[in-house]
Amino acid sequence: MPVVSVPYAYNEEELYVDLRSIFGHPLFLKCEGFNFAGSIKLKAATEMVESAERDGILTPESILVESSSGNLGVALSIIAASKGYRFLCVTDARGNLSTRMMMEALGSQVHMIAGQEANGGFLGARIEYVRALCDSDDRYVWLSQYTNPSNWKAHYRRTAPEIARQFPRLDVLFVGAGTTGTLMGCARYFREWHRPVRIIAVDSVGSVSFGGSPGRRMIPGLGMSMRPPLLDESYVDEVIRVEEADTVRTCHRLARRGFLFGGSTGTVVSGATDWLARHDARDLTAVAIGPDLGERYLDTIYQTNWLQDLYGEDVLGSDEVAAGSWAASPAPPTRWDPAAEPADRRPQARDRAGQRQG
Repeated sequence: MPVVSVPYAYNEEELYVDLRSIFGHPLFLKCEGFNFAGSIKLKAATEMVESAERDGILTPESILVESSSGNLGVALSIIAASKGYRFLCVTDARGNLSTRMMMEALGSQVHMIAGQEANGGFLGARIEYVRALCDSDDRYVWLSQYTNPSNWKAHYRRTAPEIARQFPRLDVLFVGAGTTGTLMGCARYFREWHRPVRIIAVDSVGSVSFGGSPGRRMIPGLGMSMRPPLLDESYVDEVIRVEEADTVRTCHRLARRGFLFGGSTGTVVSGATDWLARHDARDLTAVAIGPDLGERYLDTIYQTNWLQDLYGEDVLGSDEVAAGSWAASPAPPTRWDPAAEPADRRPQARDRAGQRQG
């Protein structure tokens, strides 16, 4: 029985979902959302904060500040509240409302960036704001998830060994690419392992992490509007880019089977199943890392109006629409009215009948 005294001490490490019955391909999904932060970002946040404490960078007077689209901000909010630090998260309009509300509930401040840098998009604007804050006051401490080696070391020390223990014959690993902390930590670990493992990075269309032209990205999490400083492509065997509409469809397909996952997980699963469909995967042991759960996406990915406004009315197939809509039923459910029942079926009539029989 796990017993913890601080929220960042708990993380479910051994939970996997076998997705073969849903997608028809041999794929195990490592579920990283079962901790108090609700995402894999708790690992990196813990490693970065504890490293800064060991180095003497963080003091009781420090104010943590970080640029985040959401999940790292929640993780740092939890750690800051537990350790007694103040925390300011700099985010932008693409972040989920529930995520911002969660950070504020934990006592953090949230600053919303409205404009975009010409070359760096929202991310560039967020980083410029953080730098200006740090220049204005020495109390601000920027952990910089984009450049901090503790980001990838968290996954080299924890995530990759967790996978290796459960799958000693691992052949293929699918990892989402955001800051590339998870990607680089796992890739470095398996480069040194006893057998070759193919590392497949999963990115969003519109991201420039691996080159290409920037494009619109409305689902927070994976992808970058600039090249990730932590990225070393020599550790990556292949890159898959996933359209956001495919992310949405994958999330809804999982939800129809009772698994409510977040946008980053939907992107990774979409990319992984596409890759497996194009290869002979019958004898492969394949694992995908699912970074998040779906509750924070209820007003975006799982909200029909939001989806149709951004991706068109046909973004979901007929199966997903029918399965998730009362419109597929002959009539919507109505409140039960006892007076509308036939006289002999009303509760009072049944009671009286019972009394007569007795």
